Amino acid sequence: MFDTDALVLLDVVARTGSFTAAALQLNYTQSAVSRRIATLEAQAGGPLFARLPRGVRLTPAGRTLHRYAREVLERLGRAGEELAAIHQGTGGRLRVGAFATANAVLVPAALRELRAARPEVAVSMVEGLSTHLMDGLGRAEIDIAVVSDHPSGLGAGPEVEVTRLMEDELLVALPGGHPLAGRARVDLRDLRDESWIEGAPPGTVTMLGAACARAGFAPRIDLRIAEWTGKLGYVAAGLGVTLVPAMAAPAVRPDVALCSLGELAPRRTVYAALPRTAALPAASALLGLLGAGAGLPAAGRS
Repeated sequence: MFDTDALVLLDVVARTGSFTAAALQLNYTQSAVSRRIATLEAQAGGPLFARLPRGVRLTPAGRTLHRYAREVLERLGRAGEELAAIHQGTGGRLRVGAFATANAVLVPAALRELRAARPEVAVSMVEGLSTHLMDGLGRAEIDIAVVSDHPSGLGAGPEVEVTRLMEDELLVALPGGHPLAGRARVDLRDLRDESWIEGAPPGTVTMLGAACARAGFAPRIDLRIAEWTGKLGYVAAGLGVTLVPAMAAPAVRPDVALCSLGELAPRRTVYAALPRTAALPAASALLGLLGAGAGLPAAGRS
């Protein structure tokens, strides 16, 4: 009903108590101020100012409208400040998606640096499978996602840009007292008789199954545990061995030994994905921090 310029004019006239002073402050002519106030009064249904010999004074209706006008202008002012902060990357909300293992070390470390550099940026997290995160990014529900090409590839559409962050080797996790636990590297073929702990349902093609096939055997899977943190509990108890992403190695419990499988080790590639257009500055800043955390000299978008 009332446009912003009219509310600004109402506020300035009310504070200065004069059409002339308001005209000078807003760079209007006095006649223009008079006409615009008259139009505003017509919209409001009656006088907003009592015309006095020297200046003007708000009527009861004018005081009511002025109170609401001040609230509206203050809210719009705060909205402008928040929008500027979002566009400058110094405020607003950043929605970050990541698959579970990336949340072990890589993403928290980058977000710690982001919080130190841009404390006014609020972060909300979405954890899920990489395919679901890419879908969320395409629907503008996520601002930046850390994803893996395993098991289904990236599936990035034309609206998404991806940056390669790192290659993630899968290590074998052994009980601390295992005969091979002291080695830096283990031949996968030496583990053909082990009981393996796997999360995928029977019949699913997995990185473990593919690696063991290249080594000439099929793994014996006696326990199926979905999360790698749970798998490690069973490994520590001596109930089997499992694969653990190298990117999660710093978070592995001390009673579990990690060994490389060398050339036979399964590997996946980890990426950061952002919208191709209109990426938030805070998301671009986080991309750089993720690249630094992954050991890249600089994280460029491609």
